[in-house]
Amino acid sequence: MIPFSVLRKTTVYCAALAVFFILAAIPARAQDTRLYVYELPDGSRTIADHPLDNKLYRLVRTGEAGKKSGQLAVARTPEFFRGDSSAYDALILAKAKEHRMDFALIKAIIHVESSFNPYAVSYRGAKGLMQILPETAERHGVRDIYDPERNIEAGIRYLKYLSGLFDNKSFLVLAAYNAGENAVRRYGGIPPYPETELYVRKVLQARRQYSTQTLTRS
Repeated sequence: MIPFSVLRKTTVYCAALAVFFILAAIPARAQDTRLYVYELPDGSRTIADHPLDNKLYRLVRTGEAGKKSGQLAVARTPEFFRGDSSAYDALILAKAKEHRMDFALIKAIIHVESSFNPYAVSYRGAKGLMQILPETAERHGVRDIYDPERNIEAGIRYLKYLSGLFDNKSFLVLAAYNAGENAVRRYGGIPPYPETELYVRKVLQARRQYSTQTLTRS
């Protein structure tokens, strides 16, 4: 059996080659944006088309890249850019403890919102792991909405705000996270929007799944 550490290094190496070939395929005249590759504390990596202001991230390399090539690389090499469900567990747990929030709930929201893709962008303009709108990020003092730590920070702060508004009732908090607090107030509960109703069910289901996994690990 091949040791896990060897498999992991091989995966990272192959993914790095994939990024190289993706960038090499971009025409020279299109390479007008810088690319930043960072190594995270757990040894995995993330890519950005702008510098990330996080002292825990080690800058591995920079280079010229085509417009949106960072997102392109993420889409084509998910193993390299942490698309698996356990990729952000340590970060989520740390933030959950810091803000006294439920780890399983936060992870479930990330699961449903972005499938653990830090570059996910919705048609409404919500961005990152927890699909934060720019105005929400600004409200909570977060500048770099694509930085996983900053994105989760903004998402948790917003969840705490909604929890205060709706007496910590998870189904109302989730409905407000998806449809907006005013819609929940207007209908006096979960708004009758198919998208929101499905969203609440999906997150609560994922929460139960991750709660069980948390208990199993402990």
